[in-house]
Amino acid sequence: MSASPGVFLAPRTSLFGTRHSASSGHYLASAAAFAILESGGNAIDAGCAAGMALAVLHADEVNFGGVAPIMIRTADGETVSIDGLGVWPRRIPADLFMTDHDGTIPIGILRTVTPAAPDAWITALRDYGTMTFGEVAAEALRLARDGFAVFPLLAEGIANRQAGYRRWPANEAIYLPGGRPPEVGERFVQTDLAHTIQLMVDAEAADGGDRVAGLEAARAVFYEGEVAEAIVGYHEENGGYLRADDLAEFRSRYEPVVATRWRDFTLYTCGAWCQGPILAEALLILEQVGIDGLAHNSADYAHTVIEALKAVFADREHHYGDPAFVDVPLERLLGAEHIAARAAEIDPERACRDLPPALFGRTQELPDAITADEVRHIGEGGTSYVCVVDRWGNAFSATPSDGASTSPVIPGTGVVPSLRGLQSRPDPAHPSGVAPGKRPRLTPNPAIAVRDDGSVFPFGCPGGDMQVQAMLQVFLNAFHFGMDLQEAVNAPRFSTWSFPNSFAPFDYLAAHVFVEDRFDEGVLAELERRGHDVRRWPAYTRDAAAVEAIYRNAQSGFLESAADPRQPAQAVVA
Repeated sequence: MSASPGVFLAPRTSLFGTRHSASSGHYLASAAAFAILESGGNAIDAGCAAGMALAVLHADEVNFGGVAPIMIRTADGETVSIDGLGVWPRRIPADLFMTDHDGTIPIGILRTVTPAAPDAWITALRDYGTMTFGEVAAEALRLARDGFAVFPLLAEGIANRQAGYRRWPANEAIYLPGGRPPEVGERFVQTDLAHTIQLMVDAEAADGGDRVAGLEAARAVFYEGEVAEAIVGYHEENGGYLRADDLAEFRSRYEPVVATRWRDFTLYTCGAWCQGPILAEALLILEQVGIDGLAHNSADYAHTVIEALKAVFADREHHYGDPAFVDVPLERLLGAEHIAARAAEIDPERACRDLPPALFGRTQELPDAITADEVRHIGEGGTSYVCVVDRWGNAFSATPSDGASTSPVIPGTGVVPSLRGLQSRPDPAHPSGVAPGKRPRLTPNPAIAVRDDGSVFPFGCPGGDMQVQAMLQVFLNAFHFGMDLQEAVNAPRFSTWSFPNSFAPFDYLAAHVFVEDRFDEGVLAELERRGHDVRRWPAYTRDAAAVEAIYRNAQSGFLESAADPRQPAQAVVA
């Protein structure tokens, strides 16, 4: 990629190396990954180390017992995805939220699905890593036990959600030590979580078998042993539905990756159990419409991208759900006929005010539209991200997530079993509706793009419904507009919210467009003229997501790495 200097005042610049690189949502997680790489571990070892560290560092946005979708590209060309996503307990009534909760998914224990992240990390390590759980989890354990300095994003997140943490004593004890939100620079310690990780490390050490047996022993502590007993006991006593067999029999699934051609790239996304394929669909629609000749972040460009995004969010809303339960017509949605039909719907002069209907199949009923001023709650904490490329050419991409302010910490564990049920629809008739054993429709969606010349590009971000939007813009900034990678990440972003939000209570902000406050006023005025309800974000806001990426350039031999200044992210290279 060639640089285009002078376009943006970049608060950071790309880092270049020749050996290995990691980039993640916190500098200490990137340091953990780098230490593994320097000690001889591969990208999977390093990525899992960073992912578990992020569950400690981004404590309000990533939970050790949450979700962790993973994509791996091996040096020999194999690409796999591990869903890292839990399922609804087998005993939960499918219509529970319709019959007993007025069509809502209430705050609390009922939104719990099986915790998936520990199993996902261990699955990746078992099948593609080289190190033990104890080696890979060492930094997460240290950070939980000894603590780390509170950073502004963590302090702000906890302060904003403190009413949620106060609902349960165990949550309050961790997140509001001394009865108040922690301040920037104070030490944040998670003693109970350290105990949970230590139990897993000790079980592995006591196993006495080979590496795989040790990993399974560590896993068993969480899913069948002391931690599982605490989780199940709490659910039995407090009206939850998780039981011992839900945990003992849970395994993360290897799911087919979705491979989509775009120019000289193959873009690999996760399947329709998450929102990943709409990234590919958006690229195809924009290629059909044609964006050559449109100036970067001009009114014409922003309008075209926004309208393409509305189209793919419509397909997500009307069709996506767990493919084990729902026949998601993904091949048709990514097929040439459907792409052409969606592209033809885009009016270059007028915004579509509502979410477009389905072009085939059933159009889902939409909630009543509200304005941004009427949003009903402070959302659950977000997500983080890590990518790694090692000296052998393996690439790792993962988006761990789940907060802790809308569901209880299990006392003594430091863990909130995944609250990702808040991304299922209460109505079981909806494609992403609740059902026993079914996965919620997940927003986290790690991706990897591979160029025909062998270059590899793992990338992703936190941000809920902003994830695909930010990933799309960064990808196009780099590979359509030719920006240097960090410049592509730094560039100001725009977004549409004209769809039901993926998180309960599924707010629908018809025609709303949010832009970072670095756009030309004339662009905003023109977007308004075309019918967009334009709202402003501060410059470099985390609301615009925070993309981390590494480009292993097969032509130059360099690893080009970027980390988003919108969070305390850091790329490291050697």
